[in-house]
Amino acid sequence: MTLLQSNSQENKVEKLHEHDDFRLFGLSIFLVADGMTFAGFFAAYLTFKAVNPLLPGAIYELELLLPSLNTVLLLISSFTFHRAGKALHRGDNCLSRQWLLITVGLGFAFLGSQMIEYFTLPFGLTDNLYASTFYALTGFHGLHVTLGLLMTLIVWWQTRVSGGRITSLKSFPLDAAELYWHFVDGIWVILFLILYLL
Repeated sequence: MTLLQSNSQENKVEKLHEHDDFRLFGLSIFLVADGMTFAGFFAAYLTFKAVNPLLPGAIYELELLLPSLNTVLLLISSFTFHRAGKALHRGDNCLSRQWLLITVGLGFAFLGSQMIEYFTLPFGLTDNLYASTFYALTGFHGLHVTLGLLMTLIVWWQTRVSGGRITSLKSFPLDAAELYWHFVDGIWVILFLILYLL
């Protein structure tokens, strides 16, 4: 067997062991399933609102200032996360880490603003079906934001220039966290429209 034939057989064996990377596709499928959970919450909320109107004395008007601020915060955070990804793909880990920290700051500002809203709402968790559904929806979304922040902090740590696990050539963790963050932001926009504007 010649050296050329041997190399050819080794290349065939390597190609057999190689496979396409479907991790982002898998994450997308998970997010579709997660979106269906939110869709169930949205359907329940709209059904309760239509079928079970509140008593005449019940207060359900929501202020728009904090939710509007939260919407702006999350939309900006999507932009900063995207900038972090672009910087990483250019090989600029330092700039990527700066954009990730800005994203984290915006995410924590969102959660802080949501807590302020909770403490100033004119209804409590168990006041009525509307209130319970409102807290379930916003709380479930807040949990997603919290998980997204934890993922972003992990990605931030792993993109450090020396010894980092995430580089322009190994960017899946950042890409996955970015996709998740955009999903969470998109869900908030729908939630904002349904809860505060309808």
